[in-house]
Amino acid sequence: MRRRLINSTLAVVLVVIAVFGVSLVIIESRTIEGSAEESVRSDAARLVSVVESRIVARESVTAESMRSHVPEDRHVRIELPGQAPIELGERPDDAIEGRASSGPNGVTVTVRQDRATVREEVGRTLLIILAVALLAVIAAVLLAVGQARRVAAPLTDLAETAERLGSGDPRPRHRRYGVPELDRVADVLDASAERIARMLTAERRLAADASHQLRTPLTALSMRLEEIVTAADSIGAADTSPTADRTATAGIREEAMIGLAQVERLTDVVQRLLTNSRDPRSGSAVGFDLDEVVKQQVEEWRPAYRKAGRAIVRSGREGLRAVGTPGAVAQVLATLVENALMHGAGAVALRTRIAGNQVVVEVTDEGPGVDSALGSRVFERTVSGRNSTGLGLAVARDLAEADGGRLELLQQHPPVFALFLSREVAEEPSGD
Repeated sequence: MRRRLINSTLAVVLVVIAVFGVSLVIIESRTIEGSAEESVRSDAARLVSVVESRIVARESVTAESMRSHVPEDRHVRIELPGQAPIELGERPDDAIEGRASSGPNGVTVTVRQDRATVREEVGRTLLIILAVALLAVIAAVLLAVGQARRVAAPLTDLAETAERLGSGDPRPRHRRYGVPELDRVADVLDASAERIARMLTAERRLAADASHQLRTPLTALSMRLEEIVTAADSIGAADTSPTADRTATAGIREEAMIGLAQVERLTDVVQRLLTNSRDPRSGSAVGFDLDEVVKQQVEEWRPAYRKAGRAIVRSGREGLRAVGTPGAVAQVLATLVENALMHGAGAVALRTRIAGNQVVVEVTDEGPGVDSALGSRVFERTVSGRNSTGLGLAVARDLAEADGGRLELLQQHPPVFALFLSREVAEEPSGD
């Protein structure tokens, strides 16, 4: 914007200088030439009077007697009746000529001035005009730069205020600039900041309340599952029943352990939400073994897939470490796996790979995929193609972004969802 203001100001100044400068040069040139013509005519008339006075005084009119009356840059020709013409000075090839004569004595004086002298004076005038125009351009540049700064600085400040709002800092700045239009924008931004602050406060309070209310039933459920595991262990140790009964007891214990692990992970997520609601800047991202999280999800969801007559498998590169919150990553993968179980078909595969400085977990199935009308809108809240709430994928994407990663739909048919996380690179030991 500054450049545009400067360019527009300079354009106006240059147009004005061009119009008035050319006109001034033409006028001055004609004025100088007219003044030169008037000067030679005046000199001719003056010399005629000098010659007449010498004739009246009966003095001789010669080149020597008239030399003192003739300027050095003039050529003079004096014509007297019955006498040879008297010429003084060098006759120029291109000259401005002025002539005067006297009737009673028949004296004629012709004065010539070289046009080169006139052109030199026109050139000096042109240089002066150009110097003034250059000073005008420099002054215009300085004024344009100053004006551009005065106009652009408030706009830059308003842009920074809007950027602060977008980055999550809703504090109003209460700055005004003395320009009604800009002050109006500042008023709107401050009002928006106050509204955003109230909304964020309300959302954080709601998240804190919900997290606090969920902790108690989750703790109770965890205790009940632990009791089931303990009871199953006691029954298994004292049971002398047939093998089928012992297998059923072991199955109950396994299911209880899986449920207990899920409750613990959900408790970690609730605790993380509670912490973030108190201080959004606090984070719990750490380096963790991605294989363990993927393996945990496969084992937890395998019974549900087996019951549905489907399979869940894992593949890809092993030994990868990522940076993030293990509980949140597990929750994201659980959302994708559950989504594939509810809306997909065939086998579900979790594949790990490396993409640059990131690790990627892809979840795909053999179902029809995402409706082409939805596309990437499948991550928007309340958007669902199968009569669900539409919150699962939106919450999963929020969890991924909170850990510095991202969740994307790489392919619609068959569906391929990918979770991108920062890769933890092991530091090489330094040698002595």
